[in-house]
Formats: sequence, structure tokens, C-alpha cells
Amino acid sequence: MKFTFAHNNINVQNLDTSIKFYEEALGLKETRRITPEDGSFIIVYLGDNETNHLLELTWLKDWDRPYNLGDNEFHLAFVVDDFEGALKKHKEMNCVCFENPGMGIYFINDPDGYWLEVLPKKH
Repeated sequence: MKFTFAHNNINVQNLDTSIKFYEEALGLKETRRITPEDGSFIIVYLGDNETNHLLELTWLKDWDRPYNLGDNEFHLAFVVDDFEGALKKHKEMNCVCFENPGMGIYFINDPDGYWLEVLPKKH
């Protein structure tokens, strides 16, 4: 029996804002979308065009408040080939929420407050 990663899901309040953020900040592109006839939710899958792993964004029509992220100790991590360039870009986007120079990493916030770790590519 073998298991492989398929996707991670996060729920978002504004789907268009989130899609735009993930494309601008991390280069993720929409790969497919699920929209039921009743319009009660929309699911959008984002991919990096390099791996098979997807980020699933779920928008719920009747959700009327920010999501409770608890202590926000969970996160997704992304490896980037130009760490300094990415950090500069994310600082310009004003989305860097934590830097750890000692570990050589930093985190950004998405529009809903989810933390995303950025790591340099190891050579």
C-alpha cells in the first residue's frame, strides 16, 4: 500500500483576492475549478507547474466571518530558487510576517492570514 500527496486545502473568504495573491506571490496558477449548480461553494486548485502537488482553495457562499486559524502553527512551505529576490518582492507586497535569518527562512501571510514558509533552494 502506497500513499502519495495530492493536495492541501485552505478555506478563503474572497476567492478572487486569494487567487491573485497566490499567483503574484508564489507563481501558482489555476489548474481546475469545481462549481456546483447551486453556487454553495467553489473549489479552485492551484499548481506550480513543477510538481503534482496542488493547493485547493475552497470558498463557501454562506461563510460570513474570518476563519479561526487558532495559533496558526500549521503552514505550507515553498522552496524558491532566488531567495533574496523573493524576500525583496514579498517585502514590497507587504506580506512578510516573520523572518528567521538564523535558519535562513521567512514566512508570508496570505489574505486570510495563513502563514506560508519560504525556503531557499539547497544546492
